[in-house]
Amino acid sequence: MAAKPPGASLTCSARVSLFLCSLTLFSSLSTGNHKISENHETTLHEEIANKLKLGDKELLHTENKFKAFMQSYGKSYSTREEYFRRLGIFAKNLIRAAEHQALDPTAIHGVTQFSDLTHDEFERLYTGMNGGFPWKNSAGGVAPPLEVDGLPENFDWREKGAVTEVKTQGSCGSCWAFSTTGSIEGANFVATGKLLNLSEQQLLDCDSKCDITQQSACDNGCAGGLMTNAYNYLIEAGGLEESSSYPYTGKKGECKFDPRKVAVRVADFVNIPEDENQMAAYLVKHGPLAMGVNAIFMQTYIGGVSCPLICSKNRLDHGVLLVGYAPKGFSILRFRNKPYWIIKNSWGKNWGENGYYKLCRGLAMCGMNTMVSAAMVAQTHTPRAYASY
Repeated sequence: MAAKPPGASLTCSARVSLFLCSLTLFSSLSTGNHKISENHETTLHEEIANKLKLGDKELLHTENKFKAFMQSYGKSYSTREEYFRRLGIFAKNLIRAAEHQALDPTAIHGVTQFSDLTHDEFERLYTGMNGGFPWKNSAGGVAPPLEVDGLPENFDWREKGAVTEVKTQGSCGSCWAFSTTGSIEGANFVATGKLLNLSEQQLLDCDSKCDITQQSACDNGCAGGLMTNAYNYLIEAGGLEESSSYPYTGKKGECKFDPRKVAVRVADFVNIPEDENQMAAYLVKHGPLAMGVNAIFMQTYIGGVSCPLICSKNRLDHGVLLVGYAPKGFSILRFRNKPYWIIKNSWGKNWGENGYYKLCRGLAMCGMNTMVSAAMVAQTHTPRAYASY
């Protein structure tokens, strides 16, 4: 488990002080009343301290945390005005982390690489699943029920070689593409025994498919997309290249797909029933699953089993990959060990538990059971004719 950083937990008095400080600081900075220059930053500190009736020590403590955050994550800001604006956001996010810790006590919440972002910025730049609400997607069909008796107590596709290294989407709302490639990489491994690193960039550049039941939910590069749309694009396009032939740039560009370089061809896909036992059965028997989730608690997540007391099941904004499950994650409030899902994310290895998220199982947590799909690949790699649109 990742070590708890400074700011992961706060006393009640510290939370109150930081809450008052951050709200007033953010409000004053966002109005543009202060024109910040290097010569006046000392005066600004004095004004902030006087307005909030906070001692220099309390204000300095928050700023020291911010400077440590900047150093840890290689952050820099072009102007002093931007520096103070981000300091205000950081102070608010310390409060958010403390609130998340109270609502999700079985996980560890605190300072992450996203602590200088507003929630809107975080959602726009680092999630990217369009649609927002789960629905019954008529494309692909609903998978028939599987037998759930006799499933293993623990299961992890990483141990079987079906999961590539944790990838990094960068400041691009392309989670949907990473969720899609992860599912296809796993399905191809199950079908052929070969683990290939497939191209997210092909999807960003070439895929503009829309959902057949919600025409406003279209794949649009860094502006978001849906995994089921991406499957449909790949079925029509003839397949997916490897990332070595079509590397990731983190921004939408001109489509350079070459059907002669197709590495995996998608034959079909299915939507998994909203039943976590069925999810486990399909995971074990068919490979890693693409999944949508409400990522609100992920902005401050550091480690442990996340099992929030409150998390909307309706607003899904992030695409991830379900790779396994385990039977025991300690739950403080529920006084017993809880089973959990093992989820691969696309924010690099420095986020969460080496790039992974643990989410409690059996409670439909954060809507994770409402948009789950499995890819099926053709065992021949002969591409079909490329359909351009």
